[in-house]
Amino acid sequence: MAKFESAGGQPKYRRIVLKLSGEALREPGSHEAISPLIVTEIAKQILQVRDLGVDIAIVIGGGNIWRGLTASHRGMDRTTADYMGMLATVINGMALQSALEQLGVVTRLQTAIEMANVAEPFILRRAIRHLELGRVVIFGAGTGNPFFSTDTTAALRASEIRAEVILKATKVDGIYDSDPKTNPNATRYETITYAEALGKRLKIMDSTAFSLCMDNRVPIIVFDMGTPQNVKRVVCGEKVGTLVTVE
Repeated sequence: MAKFESAGGQPKYRRIVLKLSGEALREPGSHEAISPLIVTEIAKQILQVRDLGVDIAIVIGGGNIWRGLTASHRGMDRTTADYMGMLATVINGMALQSALEQLGVVTRLQTAIEMANVAEPFILRRAIRHLELGRVVIFGAGTGNPFFSTDTTAALRASEIRAEVILKATKVDGIYDSDPKTNPNATRYETITYAEALGKRLKIMDSTAFSLCMDNRVPIIVFDMGTPQNVKRVVCGEKVGTLVTVE
């Protein structure tokens, strides 16, 4: 799919997958799993990008509500724990859908597990048609299978809908050669290849997700979601965060 040239606030990418962690919906220090205020602020950033004419698909984690892997380490059956995590992503997707629609953004929530009273089932052609019509599509319930993360879901859906890039929103302003919280001299990469990231064992995504992106040549931009207008800046080609590419 062709790219726009970035100039004067014009988008560089026509179709994106925005990967959000469930923790991004939680207010720091709060016991509430979802902060309506924070969800609204995220929705406003998405609206800014949608108004540029960009096709936006979103994958949300569920870690603010439930972490299947953590539960399995404490003795719960892994498959059951993972399905519970998938349901948590649907709850987060519904919260974001509500915030977007209050701003006038038409959305569709599609889930990999059928739940007709809540969302559409994931159907690739239908998802692409929604994007073509300017609707924001939220993918919930992961891949529909246990043992797969929402990072893998983002990589899979990006490949399926032929997204030009995955925007991985984090609490850090990019990828560093070491933990910037413990090493004040940590160096941030502006760009890095998949091969370099693997060689340096940098934790960007889980191995399955990373392999999917690498095999399908889907670039990843890791950036700080907490900075206002960062999503728009990334989409318009500004040097925000770290770009991971094949070459």
